Amino acid sequence: SCHTTCTSLKNCCKDYKEYCVQVFPYSGSILGGTDFIVLDTSFNKSSAILCRFNSNINTVGYVDENSRGHCISPLLYETGWVPLLVSSDNGTTFSRVGTWLSVHTGKLDAHFKATLVNSTKWQYYGTPDVGGFLRMTWNTSLVRAERVNVEVWGYRETGKPYTDNWQGEWHYLYSLAKDQPNNGSFSFLPKPAVNGFSSWELGSLRISPSTNPDGTWNVQAAWTEDHALAWHLEERFRQNSKVWALEKCLAWDQLENQLPNFLSEILDCPCTLAQARADTGRFHTDYGCDIEKGSVCTYHPGCVHCVRAIQASPTYAAGQQCCYDSNGTQVLTGDSIGGSTPDRAHDWGSAPFQKPPRVPGQSHWVYDVLSFYYCCLWSDNCHFYFKHRPSTGCRRYQPPGSAVVFGDPHFITFDGVSYSFNGHGEYTLMTSAKKRLTIQGRTEPVNATKLTAVAMKETSSDVIEVRLVGGHTGLEVLQNQKTLSFSEQSWIDLHGVFVFSPTSTNVTVMFPSGAGVEVRLREGTMTTTVLLPQEFKDSTLGLLGKMNGDANDDLILSNGQLVRNLTNPEELFSFGASWAVSNQSALFTYDSEYLLNTYYYAPRHDHRFVPVFSVPESPDDPLANQAYEICTGEGAQYCRYDILVGRSPRMGNATKVSFQSHISLVEDLKQVISCGRLSPPNNGKKEGTTYFQGAKVQLSCNDDYTLKGSAERICQENGQWSGKDTSCVLPSNLAAIVAGSVIGAMALIVIITTIVLHSRKQNRYCIFSRCIINMHPSISKMHYPHNTCFIL
Repeated sequence: SCHTTCTSLKNCCKDYKEYCVQVFPYSGSILGGTDFIVLDTSFNKSSAILCRFNSNINTVGYVDENSRGHCISPLLYETGWVPLLVSSDNGTTFSRVGTWLSVHTGKLDAHFKATLVNSTKWQYYGTPDVGGFLRMTWNTSLVRAERVNVEVWGYRETGKPYTDNWQGEWHYLYSLAKDQPNNGSFSFLPKPAVNGFSSWELGSLRISPSTNPDGTWNVQAAWTEDHALAWHLEERFRQNSKVWALEKCLAWDQLENQLPNFLSEILDCPCTLAQARADTGRFHTDYGCDIEKGSVCTYHPGCVHCVRAIQASPTYAAGQQCCYDSNGTQVLTGDSIGGSTPDRAHDWGSAPFQKPPRVPGQSHWVYDVLSFYYCCLWSDNCHFYFKHRPSTGCRRYQPPGSAVVFGDPHFITFDGVSYSFNGHGEYTLMTSAKKRLTIQGRTEPVNATKLTAVAMKETSSDVIEVRLVGGHTGLEVLQNQKTLSFSEQSWIDLHGVFVFSPTSTNVTVMFPSGAGVEVRLREGTMTTTVLLPQEFKDSTLGLLGKMNGDANDDLILSNGQLVRNLTNPEELFSFGASWAVSNQSALFTYDSEYLLNTYYYAPRHDHRFVPVFSVPESPDDPLANQAYEICTGEGAQYCRYDILVGRSPRMGNATKVSFQSHISLVEDLKQVISCGRLSPPNNGKKEGTTYFQGAKVQLSCNDDYTLKGSAERICQENGQWSGKDTSCVLPSNLAAIVAGSVIGAMALIVIITTIVLHSRKQNRYCIFSRCIINMHPSISKMHYPHNTCFIL
């Protein structure tokens, strides 16, 4: 067999590793340039290595002094796993098969890219008071050469938006420096680009061996992140960056007026920071404003954390960004330049990638970021930007439902029913025929039982399995039965699913429906939380219950019968056993003799295993005192069970933590009533930028104006503001004075105009009379003084 499980089952073809290749490193920048080794395969010195990516992009490789084959990753326009074929005869045959992980520049580990030192200075260069030398650094191991060139590459999108001829393209522009020592650092004093290259406003710098001709594609290189090329823009930008940027802003405004409106199809933001961080199925940390990394929010001043909607919108592939202040309140563009902004192009791109607006990173730069520089950062015209990118607010936001499995194992359903089921086998945790999502769990005996693996799939997505590794000290993630490595990247784009694993004890799986599955390892036990959007309402079945807000019909057997007595452990045990999976529906991986014999060749529910249904109470139990001390408060019964039956105080404490974490999660996800942003009246102002139930907004008028309506408005439970709409008007006596002044001014203007016109008429007559006198010298000028008109 050449199946991915053959290695652990020891039944692989003899040449399995020779032709089913692994590479190191397995990932690199979407911009390419990563030199990787083909593992477990030896090549001849005469081998002509050629690598083919995605069936249509070839890069030339080489054989090193240790007979190892190397290839260079190419410039791609997509992220995620890309099919890889390797040839040793210059492309005549491609007998070796593997994959390559292409990574968004913003998500790429810092080790794999060049760094712009003080990146803010790079992107403001040429604006008032920003100048001097710029510096960049890189890991010299990324470019194996003694001397390097530093090249400028530009990106642009051409063709009519939303048509077949809409294309994105990278181009080599020029070299900043050639034949520089590869010492990991380069500094230079920027100058405006010549030969028209300053018209390229977005791009990246590439460090590559000096032995390559200028602009050679797909060579070993280190790239910076894509950025605004402020430092090479034309001299006119440096002379008056605000005027230059305003022209660009106005041109962008005109373009946006012609493009379709994408705002109606994007998600509303979560109302609070707590909701945003809890809704992990639909929103994920924006790397440009992360509270865990010091809240450096260049584009959102005043905010401490932003999240992005994980999925692009269905028609226009648009994105949503939501930002929050230190109080945990969403910041809106109507109140602050740092407010939440939607995106015409999702920053992370979306399948099938390749073409705008789906090109990861770059499409977002072209349509959403450069325009922010034009209108907001390089000039003071943010009103143009916010006209097209207004915050959507959170009035339509519906928090997801949540359910959890933890401990030995215990369950809390979507509607809040809590119970224990200690069966041994593989069971359906949750299934939805409507959304075609299935999540399964595997339990193993440990005095009682505990969850040791979770497998899941939505529609035609990859199958994702998260399971305990040997020794139960970490989590292992499998994609279609093949182990995924997160040693290089913490986020991996897969087919129909995303997986995020920042540590070996923390995995989050995200599906296009907005469903999220969080797996956390605590003291050797897996806590699995499932988050489902409200679109799943009335469509879920399984051990996590029927999500409809009614706890009375939560637990339904696979045959449709309802559990009547939730306090009867035997009846609950029968309920759980009914949800054992079949061989045909199982999503798990069986890559060991133990798993094959225990689950695959055996009944999926072990009828021989009978758990302890009640907690034994004995004052002589050596763990009784620890159970008493550890297990306090709500959920104590589950903690006591895991200590006294599972015989593990550490497991009991982990159960307590998991229970409390879920209670906190439910609290964070509670619905928040929002009345929507309240604008200040014309000729007035307001105090207060919180618009949730109970919030107060004070309204007042500028000098010489009187407030009409309510000076204070309160957000009510029905989502409406109290009081009457507020306006600022002129007082009646002041209005009369102003009206009189206006009339007087108009009368004065009429009088002056009349005098001027009369004077001009008289002057014309005088001139005419003088002409008559000059023509008739017999008329004595003495009888007609200089200022007298001769009237005919």
